[in-house]
Amino acid sequence: MVLPSQNPKKTQNPDLSNTLQSVLSNCSIHPRLWIIITILSLQVLILFITRSFPLPLFPAAKTRRSATGECPSGRVYVYNLPARFNRDLVDTCNDSDPWHWRCGAVSNDGFGPRATELAGIVPESLSPAWYWTNQFASEILYHNRLLNYKCRTLEPESATAFYMPFYAGLAVGKYLWQNQSMRDRDCAMLLRWVQSKPFWGRSNGSDHFIALGRITWDFRRMDQPEIDWGSSFINMPAMRHVTRLVVERAPRDDYDVGVPYPTGFHPRSQSDIVQWQSFVRNQNRTGLFCFVGAARADIKNDFRGLLLNQCRNESDSCRLVDCARTECANGRTRNMETFLDSDFCLQPRGDSYTRRSVFDCMLAGSIPVFFWFRTAYGQYEWFLPGEPESYSVFIDPRDVRNGRSIKRVLERFSREDVRKMREKVIELIPNFVYAKTIEGLGSTRDAFDIAIDGVLKRFRERQRE
Repeated sequence: MVLPSQNPKKTQNPDLSNTLQSVLSNCSIHPRLWIIITILSLQVLILFITRSFPLPLFPAAKTRRSATGECPSGRVYVYNLPARFNRDLVDTCNDSDPWHWRCGAVSNDGFGPRATELAGIVPESLSPAWYWTNQFASEILYHNRLLNYKCRTLEPESATAFYMPFYAGLAVGKYLWQNQSMRDRDCAMLLRWVQSKPFWGRSNGSDHFIALGRITWDFRRMDQPEIDWGSSFINMPAMRHVTRLVVERAPRDDYDVGVPYPTGFHPRSQSDIVQWQSFVRNQNRTGLFCFVGAARADIKNDFRGLLLNQCRNESDSCRLVDCARTECANGRTRNMETFLDSDFCLQPRGDSYTRRSVFDCMLAGSIPVFFWFRTAYGQYEWFLPGEPESYSVFIDPRDVRNGRSIKRVLERFSREDVRKMREKVIELIPNFVYAKTIEGLGSTRDAFDIAIDGVLKRFRERQRE
């Protein structure tokens, strides 16, 4: 057999010709060697080509995939902030800070550690969807979801809304007990940075928004800055027209949008939602009502103390978790067990008007009993229906102070009334949970979807005015 390389017209160097002839003649004896060499060469070539192009910073950001019709209210541009405004605040978490909350808020992309202690309380198939999520984690959850949002754009010229992924809650939380300049430093630096960008000037910030993990009052320090709590971030002039997604909003400030506190349940699919709804619907509840909380001895005529006393005096009907005696923070299961066992759950105001417990209790299918309008009705209009009596009970706190029995108020509801209210609560569950998957829950909208859709619609309407 004559090989092409043996043609003397193609070889001018006799030594090289002899060498090639020797190698190729040996290879001809082993044709499988050609196949192996070819396969290896292709693998090396493919590896070289893929390594020659940088991977995207956020690989899952397939948001360019959505067609125009899927984003009727527009698209979101996510600023690529310097790491000091978000990532570094996570990486420098230190459990030695006051109240020991920050590390819990930032771990596991904001979801917190797995809630393995709930095994045997929640359905086994749903156990992987449960985490000890910190109540201040929403700014991290929103950032991660927006990086993968179907209506995200990488082209600011086409954006309807501009998202600033600044972890202001973490930044402020580090310096709550320090001087004014420290509490405001990162916030002021962030605003200087974003004001230097061309698209800020397009609307003076009115098409920009931010998610804040703490209540609005932690960013509204007023007079006497040397002694007052928190930062003056929201009161800074540049923030005047920026929309803020906050777990507790200020009344009469349309730029504050109240969003649900994160709960521990982060469904992975629509099936998780349906299964959980069925689970809480079929619970055998032995308690008429419950209260999870603690009295404040330093507050004269503390309202929560009145509720504790009523619950103790009605122990046959009321399930009590006294958080002054029992640990109620993440890692404990008694809260969930109590809510699952009760028809109603008492939800007074806490240190501020809102409480994460509102959503924990509703998640368990328990009907909330409110005493202040601003605890829920004036807070979460995008997420809760406009007919509060359809899913909750309201009792004037003055009546309770005057001796009105909460038990007697709740006993007046028939079993059918309770069933209807509970069914409404269960129907609302998707509205106040945050999905585990970065793509969301498909056709089921969770709290994130409702919030961002609302922001986009608001901005689009302003542009049309």
